[in-house]
Amino acid sequence: MTLKEKFRGTGVAVVTPFHQDGSIDWNSFEKIINHIINGKCEFIAVLGTTGESATIHGKEKQEVFSFVNKVNAGRVALCAGIGGNDTHEVIEGFKTFDLTGYNAILSVSPYYNKPNQEGLFQHYKSLDAATPLPIILYNVPGRTGMNVTGPTQVRIAKECKNVFATKEASGDFAQINYILKNKPADFMVLSGDDPITLQMIAAGGDGLISVVANAYPKDYSDMVRYCLAGKFEEARKLHYKYIDIISTMFTEGNPSGVKAYLSEMGLCGNYFRLPVWKVSDTLHQKIKELMKTV
Repeated sequence: MTLKEKFRGTGVAVVTPFHQDGSIDWNSFEKIINHIINGKCEFIAVLGTTGESATIHGKEKQEVFSFVNKVNAGRVALCAGIGGNDTHEVIEGFKTFDLTGYNAILSVSPYYNKPNQEGLFQHYKSLDAATPLPIILYNVPGRTGMNVTGPTQVRIAKECKNVFATKEASGDFAQINYILKNKPADFMVLSGDDPITLQMIAAGGDGLISVVANAYPKDYSDMVRYCLAGKFEEARKLHYKYIDIISTMFTEGNPSGVKAYLSEMGLCGNYFRLPVWKVSDTLHQKIKELMKTV
């Protein structure tokens, strides 16, 4: 199977389950991984935003990478979240983490520093030269504070040969259309926003990295497969089935919303590492009511 085949379709930005004391809940983690794989998703992204990567460091990060690889046992493709706002530190992570079993790295664009577009390009150029695995660029300006523009992403796609895809989460369709029109033919564009996945695939996208599919992997991966096959009537039914659910997953932040769903499903506890916190009682009650509709 080619790299493009492995990452075409539905990827899941998997949560990291915790116990109430903040330690990682490995038993629940295994349940969630198997839930995702049994739901027929194509790949899993480990320690992205949804995995609360900002509060998992060093040795513990390696433990997560190794655990997911062990439980997965080669069943689906894996990508490791290794990004940051210090280019040198990201490259050191490339050198030191044992990424056995992983097929790619998901690397978020630098946050907080607010580099200009040339700085963003040079960051990925440096990663491209040092990476042990193919890279998925992750553009999420709502979190990083700086958009990797369409021209910059296309430049990276053309000049950084180890960067084979983008997880595009700007929500800006003018930018998305620019990338889809001007990218190299083999460069993949994955949605980073569950609500607009259908529209992105209709415009030429290759799939998504999903939050929703932590909880509803089968329906969401079916929706994406329908889109990729051009069966948009079937896809729309599933798209609209989950519109309200998707909204509640993000109303009070991610992963607070999706963990509320997972806790109601009995897949993990509703626990986080500060400053992330559970959703309000009002929203949690709305979530419980919505779950009765699917």
